[in-house]
Amino acid sequence: MTRIPGVYLSRSIDLEAIFGETFARLAPDLDLRAPDRIEDPGAVRFAVCWEPADDAFLPYPALGMVASIAAGIDGIVAASSLPDVPVTRVRDPEQAKIMAGHVVWNVLWWHRRFRERLAHQAARRWERLSHHAPSTVTVGILGFGLMGRASAEALLALGFRVIGWARTTSGAIDGVRLETGAEGLERVVGEADFLVNLLPLTAQTRGLLSADLFARMPQGAVLIQVGRGAHLDEAALLAALETGPIGGASLDVFAVEPLPSDHPFWTHPKVLVTSHDAAEAGFETIVGSIAEDARRLVAGLPLLGAVPRDRGY
Repeated sequence: MTRIPGVYLSRSIDLEAIFGETFARLAPDLDLRAPDRIEDPGAVRFAVCWEPADDAFLPYPALGMVASIAAGIDGIVAASSLPDVPVTRVRDPEQAKIMAGHVVWNVLWWHRRFRERLAHQAARRWERLSHHAPSTVTVGILGFGLMGRASAEALLALGFRVIGWARTTSGAIDGVRLETGAEGLERVVGEADFLVNLLPLTAQTRGLLSADLFARMPQGAVLIQVGRGAHLDEAALLAALETGPIGGASLDVFAVEPLPSDHPFWTHPKVLVTSHDAAEAGFETIVGSIAEDARRLVAGLPLLGAVPRDRGY
């Protein structure tokens, strides 16, 4: 069996240690190695990546595919040495359901006041806490791809009012008012009691979660940030939590990861931190999708996970 040569490229994590066993078990026809174990860089046909170094792709002139281990590709396209080849990402309906569960859990955490309930339990204090009926609560979703739609459907099933904002209305679903453009963003932000960010990171969305946007949110609104760390102005969020209008924030992604131990988010009474694991796809799913596209690459077939480079997602 002729194996397909590939390379792991990451400046932040050991991809071989994480995925090596699963690739060996599920895709023995792939010969994936770390850069220091590549004997012939000119033979490498594909790369498996997460946050590659800026010059990571230079040694591999025969690359035909660069694969992200996640749904996002922003860390890959930022590398100046990236060749003009298809970039693929993980697209998995099950991953969208996992994200929907995370979004719903965070909406309910704030809506049903679970932080206060835990404090009451610790104090052995019996006190009933009121909350608004879901039908009177608006959840705004920024980004309406697979994950946005799955989250919207789950929230609708619980009775919440859901509105959304996206590049186009092509992904609209029954029961959700989907807005586009700058004026549409104004309307969604201005109505949302909970604002869920599921946008891809592009030049247009970088820094979108800013002081200006927070100022347009309803008093006491909650931000649920599960997009990319670069979407959020962290200092502006801290200020909005102190002076309004933001009443709380659930944060899964950050400008610097892991989140530094001295960052104020860890101890802020209005912030819930999770460790960039809102929608972790299973190793089998990641490996299966990458392996299938590597095989299609050498067979000259279209790649299933290819991302339009001009859009970035």
